[in-house]
Amino acid sequence: MANGFDPRATAAPQTATTAGRESVAFDAGLRSHMLSVYNYMASAVLLTGIVAYGAAATGIAQQIFFESGILRYVVLFAPLIMVFALAARLGRMSIGGLQAFYWSFAAVMGLSMSLIPLLYSGTSIAATFFATSAAFVSLSLWGYTTKKDLSGFGTFLLMGLVGLIIAMVVNLFLRSDAMSLAISAIGVLLFAGLTAYDTQKIKSIYFQVAGSDMLGKAAILGALNLYLDFINMFQFLLSFMGSRD
Repeated sequence: MANGFDPRATAAPQTATTAGRESVAFDAGLRSHMLSVYNYMASAVLLTGIVAYGAAATGIAQQIFFESGILRYVVLFAPLIMVFALAARLGRMSIGGLQAFYWSFAAVMGLSMSLIPLLYSGTSIAATFFATSAAFVSLSLWGYTTKKDLSGFGTFLLMGLVGLIIAMVVNLFLRSDAMSLAISAIGVLLFAGLTAYDTQKIKSIYFQVAGSDMLGKAAILGALNLYLDFINMFQFLLSFMGSRD
């Protein structure tokens, strides 16, 4: 699976400074911006699902993960490579280039997740997806409406994310079931927190770039963060709710 592929692990957190602004919820421009973010995010999740199931149904996933050698590692680590490429080129990318990257990333992530339908039953995948969706909507709505400033949690959450990735790499060699369970539990909690934090951060960034040509990029980058929150929370939760075929 592709747990932990998150650009925030390579970038400094941005402060969410708009908590407590009573007028935020009534800002028509903000509502339009958030709608754009959620549309991008939902479309990317849909594309990832289509690619994952398409690859599994056509036998491509079987060939990649069970019949090839180095190719499976290329597919698994391709999203992480793309994240570092984005971090290196973000300042020079046009909005069109960023859109192309975003959709390509969602498709590549889908290919890396095409192993899931081969390991888990369709019923458990669907149940986990709906549970993740309900949790995501609730957490994102809370992050959007709360007057509590969540910026103080940003550094803590990002440090936890880095530690989680390190633990996952270590467990690739240890292959400990107990450690896998702990990683999954921590992962669910971390990305639940990041969902609320990122939603509030998107509001903060909107007020910084509203009216500028950076607003389009901000919508895509905000959607990418929420997309990664959803995808990672889904995969970690699947470790608990998923039943093997």
